[in-house]
Amino acid sequence: MSVDVVVNENDLAEMVGQVWVSYLDPEGVNPLIPTGDEKQPSEVHSSVSISGSWTGHVVYASSTVAARKAAAAFLAVEADEVSPEDLSDVLGELANIVGGNVKAMLPAGCFLSLPQVVLAPESATKYPNAERISGLYGVWEGEPVSVSMWQSRDSKKEETA
Repeated sequence: MSVDVVVNENDLAEMVGQVWVSYLDPEGVNPLIPTGDEKQPSEVHSSVSISGSWTGHVVYASSTVAARKAAAAFLAVEADEVSPEDLSDVLGELANIVGGNVKAMLPAGCFLSLPQVVLAPESATKYPNAERISGLYGVWEGEPVSVSMWQSRDSKKEETA
């Protein structure tokens, strides 16, 4: 049986803000600026799945330029030093960190998957049995970045049954 999600857009924004300050912009000079544009393009994305008392996904998506800048900031290297493996590792870690924070706000009995990273647009991976329930959409240094939550439709059916 699935439960109602207790993580709202404000909670998600706060979690992402903490990740930004901790890993990507510790000096506070390049914050993620919310735009609310759900239709912004993404070239790469990573996700973690949550299963158990709540079932769904947390997806981090961005342009390749933003992903490269994030990897450089995360690893404390120059952007031109970021390898494809570094890019993949950091994208997965960002999804994992935010997903772990989301999981911590859910009732007991949830499990977090290993991250999945796709160096292709978010539209390359579909969640046919899930609907987006929350998201933070913005720009970072002029590049699109988003973090969204998707809940399993089966979970929603169980809630209303």
